[in-house]
Amino acid sequence: MSQSELPELGEDRTLLLVDDDEAFLRRLAKAMEKRGFAVETADSVAGGRAIATARPPAYAVVDLRLEDGNGLDVVEVLREKRPDGRVVVLTGYGAIATAVAAVKIGATDYLSKPADANDIISALLSDGEEMPPPPENPMSADRVRWEHIQRVYELCDRNVSETARRLNMHRRTLQRILAKRSPR
Repeated sequence: MSQSELPELGEDRTLLLVDDDEAFLRRLAKAMEKRGFAVETADSVAGGRAIATARPPAYAVVDLRLEDGNGLDVVEVLREKRPDGRVVVLTGYGAIATAVAAVKIGATDYLSKPADANDIISALLSDGEEMPPPPENPMSADRVRWEHIQRVYELCDRNVSETARRLNMHRRTLQRILAKRSPR
């Protein structure tokens, strides 16, 4: 999506980004500013709720899992303060149940990480009538599996034994997987 395609944004180009991954948040904020958005960022549920209450944006991108709680709490405040706003929920741990919950409380769309700025803009600006195009570079099945294992490993505070137990996997098998580089 190029700069010339942005007039469909309208007058209010305010965008709230809520994510606890600092590097991702900075990159996404810079990319969205280049595309004409007036960006505000928050790295927690509390920060996102505060901005949503004080200055409700026209657009928002909210991570589902944040260190201090659930991003859906921010979505609820956004819906309450700005019913016409468009909200996209992002997560590195996609599941159908959470996608349904996000849409039920008012999210416009739901994307799995890693999502780039163009995917996010397409989701923010879609009218919901047509299906979005499939991603140009979808993750391989091996990469999806590796991402899932990494996520569970992080949620278990990098405890190999606990991660193996939760994944119903032998500890040594998990150690071999963790020692390898990520698949493409």
